[in-house]
Amino acid sequence: MKLKYLLVVACLCQAAAAFAQDFQKEAARYRKEYLEGFLKDQHSPLKKEDLKNLHFYEADSNFRVQAKVTLPEDQKPFKMPTFDGTSKEFIRYATLSFTLAGESRQLTLYRNIALASNAEYKDYLFLPFTDQTNSTETYGGGRYIDVKTSDIKDGNITIDFNRAYNPYCAYSSGYRCPVPPEENDLSLAVKAGEKQYTGEKKQRDAR
Repeated sequence: MKLKYLLVVACLCQAAAAFAQDFQKEAARYRKEYLEGFLKDQHSPLKKEDLKNLHFYEADSNFRVQAKVTLPEDQKPFKMPTFDGTSKEFIRYATLSFTLAGESRQLTLYRNIALASNAEYKDYLFLPFTDQTNSTETYGGGRYIDVKTSDIKDGNITIDFNRAYNPYCAYSSGYRCPVPPEENDLSLAVKAGEKQYTGEKKQRDAR
């Protein structure tokens, strides 16, 4: 009986180690693609020499959560303010309910009206949020996570805060970055994803 118990424990430990290794590999792959994206995007505020000023928390599987998706009814488009003083039109697409750091949390998932009319981006959804790391360890204006409608399966979605990234406004002026709504403020420190940019902020004319 004792031998059987030890074998079970050994198998569980082995499975946990394999999961951790796979998670770290996936996180590293995603981060590499994220950095390469700055060099491929013709509208990017950053060049190759700027990438050394990007910093990230160590990938942590505790910040990858399963959320229940609730689709609201009769939602009307609204204007979400942007950091340049203008606004963009969004609609509340869903409410996400999940547990993080031992407590129940909620965030609202949005759909960009303009992007939804573009066939290439019609499945894109937008998850902006603020938390207690803002202005100290992370960008003061909050961070974003991108997901797609296809990520929702059987009324649930995986939200990976390790993929939280800074808006372009963290690096340069001249961009119309949405301000995360107050309803998406998390009352904890989300020590996952991208940290504060340490390079000099650039100046760019709005287009």
